[in-house]
Amino acid sequence: MDSSVLSESRISKGNLTVVPARVRELTGAHAGDRLEWRLRGTEIMVQVRRRKTIEDISGMISHGGDAVASKKAVQGLRGRVR
Repeated sequence: MDSSVLSESRISKGNLTVVPARVRELTGAHAGDRLEWRLRGTEIMVQVRRRKTIEDISGMISHGGDAVASKKAVQGLRGRVR
């Protein structure tokens, strides 16, 4: 494994893979979170999209109905893996 590689996993016969424990720890990913897969040339980029919590929803309401401000505030809290 290359020294810049954080971890690795295999794709099973059913085309499934496991998110390695170290990656989950560093990103705070949990069961129920979504993974967004993107291509950049021949590289695969994966980003964790967490489920909305009660705190996220109550934070949106605190912006007085400004959907744009709420979305920016919530997105600013998200970690990204690149």
